[in-house]
Amino acid sequence: MLAFVKWNARINLVASSTIDDLWSRHVLDSAQLARLAPNELRWLDLGSGGGFPGVVLAILLRERPGARIDLVESNRKKAAFLQSAVGGTGVASVHARRIEDLPGVIAAPQVVTARALAALPKLLDLASPWLTAGARGLFHKGRDYRSELEESADHWRFDLVEHRSRIEPEGVILDIRNLEPSRRAAGG
Repeated sequence: MLAFVKWNARINLVASSTIDDLWSRHVLDSAQLARLAPNELRWLDLGSGGGFPGVVLAILLRERPGARIDLVESNRKKAAFLQSAVGGTGVASVHARRIEDLPGVIAAPQVVTARALAALPKLLDLASPWLTAGARGLFHKGRDYRSELEESADHWRFDLVEHRSRIEPEGVILDIRNLEPSRRAAGG
């Protein structure tokens, strides 16, 4: 944890106001994703930044034979932190590239995650190459998630399960499957 605090002071991985609550606010909040997909082996974390949930999942996935997680972060300094954090896990690869450049570059994931990356409409646009191909999305969202769902309906149709966060009282994890463009977005 001390190493994280040192990295955070240099490159702002998480808001300094959340450092005192790092364990529950970031680590445990990230870890709850693993229980929602206990059998999946191929994971992709978009906008991995400070390592949540990607680094936490990399540590937990070590217990699953054959598991892999790809962490995507375009900021080179944050990608260097991620590489340092997951270097010994044996299950993670860090991609210091833009998300838009990765379809077809990494193996098809079963689960796509993101935490505090973008509002849901933009997040679905970014994740669509994988979600429309059969992957499942597990996305942390806060109390305003319903308005994000409404905005997303203009462009996307999908199956949704809302999992209440076990950590954040007003938070949810949106479990999104079967993503496809809406008829309105497709021009019909």
